[in-house]
Amino acid sequence: MPTNAKTKSKRAADRKTKRSSATEPGSAIALLKEDHREVEDYFEEYEDLEDDDAKAELAEKICAALKVHTQIEEEVFYPQARAATGDNDLLDEALVEHAGAKHLIAEIEAMEVGDDLYDAKIRVLGEQVKHHVKEEEEELFPEIERSKMNLASVGAKLAERKAELMAEVAPAE
Repeated sequence: MPTNAKTKSKRAADRKTKRSSATEPGSAIALLKEDHREVEDYFEEYEDLEDDDAKAELAEKICAALKVHTQIEEEVFYPQARAATGDNDLLDEALVEHAGAKHLIAEIEAMEVGDDLYDAKIRVLGEQVKHHVKEEEEELFPEIERSKMNLASVGAKLAERKAELMAEVAPAE
C-alpha cells in the first residue's frame, strides 16, 4: 500500500499512543510492546531510504532486533504464557510465524542490498511481523493479562536475557 506524509504521520502518532498506553513499565508485555514499536519504526524508516549503505545498516538492525526478540519470546515468554493460559493453538501459531520470519531473515542476511528481491524481502518481512504483532497484542496479550502470570517477574527475565543477547549481537567497535 502506498504511503504518503499524512499516513506516515498518522502511523507515527498511533505508535506513540500505543507506547504510552503500554502496560506498567517493567512488565513482560510492556517490554515486548516496546520491541514491537521499535521494529515498526525501523521498517517504516527503511521504506524511505535510497542509499544502499543506509539500507544495509538498517536491515542489519532489523534482523538483529527480530532475532533477539524472537529468541526471548521463545525462551522466556512463550513457555510462561503457555503455562498461564493453556492456549496451545495461539502459541503454536506464533512459533510457526517466528520460523517464517527467521527463514526470511536468513535469506536477507545472505544477500546484498541491490540484489534482486532484497527490498521485497524486507517489505514482506515487515508485513509478516506486522501481522504477528497484531495477533500478539490483540489476542495473546489480553489473554495473558487475564491470567495469573507474574508480568513483572517475567519482564525482568526478558530484560535480562535481552541484554545478554544484545551484547552478543552488538557490532564490534
